[in-house]
Amino acid sequence: MIKRAGIVVALLAGTALFATRVSGIEDRVERDPLASLPHIIDEWRGREASPLADDVVALLGVDDYIHRMYVSDAGGPVGLYAGYYGSQRQGDTIHSPQNCLPGAGWRPVSSTTIHLASDGRRVPVNQYVIQKGIDQQVVLYWYQGRGRVVANEYANKALLMWDAATLQRTNGGLVRVMSPVTPGRDASADVAAFATALLPRLQRVMP
Repeated sequence: MIKRAGIVVALLAGTALFATRVSGIEDRVERDPLASLPHIIDEWRGREASPLADDVVALLGVDDYIHRMYVSDAGGPVGLYAGYYGSQRQGDTIHSPQNCLPGAGWRPVSSTTIHLASDGRRVPVNQYVIQKGIDQQVVLYWYQGRGRVVANEYANKALLMWDAATLQRTNGGLVRVMSPVTPGRDASADVAAFATALLPRLQRVMP
């Protein structure tokens, strides 16, 4: 009984310490603003897209975001949205596109996880095909921050708690790349090529 009581006390103490660190002070992270991402990424040339409405930005709770359209001579248009959160301790957490896109009238047609090559690693990202009426788009998205790229939403939330306790950091963001499906081109190849070129450039804006 004494041994069991000791284990229980140790577990309770460990849980209390973990909770204290999770809710503690956030370490400041130096980073460049998302607007500093280049408008030319390999063969892709970008321009600013329409800014998000104020109520949408407020709902997202982001501290920084960009919304751009990139095109290349060889491929079709690719839309980029990236939203960054300096801290996710106070209820401002990343909204999954799985929730936001259906709210905008898009329904999922298919979903899978693919891997992109970046710095000698295979990086997992989510790939969705969505549809509204007769229009379809291919979407890639992933979670990035604290030195990681994560596809799975639940794994990202678990790592968020772990990093809050061990690193005193909950900064991070969402990156979404999408392109319309049109005859005569492979939208999946276009978003994968653009995302592959983009990934190394995100490390200084989503550290």
